[in-house]
Amino acid sequence: MRELVVPESAGGQRIDLFLTSVCDGYSRSQIRAAVQDDGCEADGRIIRPSYKVKAGQRIRFQVPDEFSDETIPEKIALDILYEDDGLVVVNKPAGMVVHPARGNWTGTLTSALAYRFQSLSDVGGPTRPGIVHRLDRDTSGVIVVAKTNAVHLHLADQWQSRDVKKEYVAITTAPIDRDRDWIDAAIGRHPYQRDKQAIREGHESSKTASTFYEVISRHGRYCVVRLFPKTGRTHQIRVHLAHIGSPILCDKLYAGHSEIRAESLRRGIDQAGGPTAELTDAPDAKVFLSRQALHAHRLTFTNPQSGQAMTFHAPLPDDMKQVIHLIGGDVERVHKPSVTEIP
Repeated sequence: MRELVVPESAGGQRIDLFLTSVCDGYSRSQIRAAVQDDGCEADGRIIRPSYKVKAGQRIRFQVPDEFSDETIPEKIALDILYEDDGLVVVNKPAGMVVHPARGNWTGTLTSALAYRFQSLSDVGGPTRPGIVHRLDRDTSGVIVVAKTNAVHLHLADQWQSRDVKKEYVAITTAPIDRDRDWIDAAIGRHPYQRDKQAIREGHESSKTASTFYEVISRHGRYCVVRLFPKTGRTHQIRVHLAHIGSPILCDKLYAGHSEIRAESLRRGIDQAGGPTAELTDAPDAKVFLSRQALHAHRLTFTNPQSGQAMTFHAPLPDDMKQVIHLIGGDVERVHKPSVTEIP
């Protein structure tokens, strides 16, 4: 971590330009990527690369030990749901980071893509080839990747205009009272924890955020829910569910725990229904889930080249299927498309 004070001569400069001038051995693109990855604070507030510094401000800047402008290809297996000459649709596993970032330089989706495909779009820069949108590291499911710049820009326009239909499935740690509803609550950066987002109505960092949900089933303290985010804010579904009092199971940031054991599952199930035989017989310390129970289940968008609407479905991963089964849920019901018409 480097600490700097902005001199009078640098007042008004963009933070990426200022840091490039005072940090030897790093290019501007490297500095910009580090700042974009929440690596810089001005007077204690996380800032973006376009931020203009003021004379006398105290800057704290962290440059990772390893930093590269290049995506290093790695031979990593990919679950390809669809491919044509313009795009690829992948079922991303939980635990895989989408693109290189501080602390995660290898084993990324972009590294796997770079090994498998000769050409990907470069609209997002050298560390994000083909990446049109993101999924959190521990969120599994459908993600689309562009092979060409033209397709990338067309897809990005669909995301920007909110023409893409996104459907997620989550298991929450508390039942949701209503069967279906909108969650409309602006999201901004958490005032104290740099890795978190928070509901911050009216704050300068906040942006509008809307998520529609429908409850699939309730099981004592747990709930299986389908979600349709209209906007695409960072951690949106996770923050919105925590906001209404039903955080996602095993969401360390927003639920306060990172795994669920047999003992906890048993205690959370409604006694009227009781646990399944597999859960009853499981040792107390057996871990059934160790990542947030959130899955990008379906994605619908228009293929930029054919003009046809396309829907892609990623089956629920085994860890979430097992938990849903253990608490008495019907996995087949989860896989059926929603019949609810979103207002």
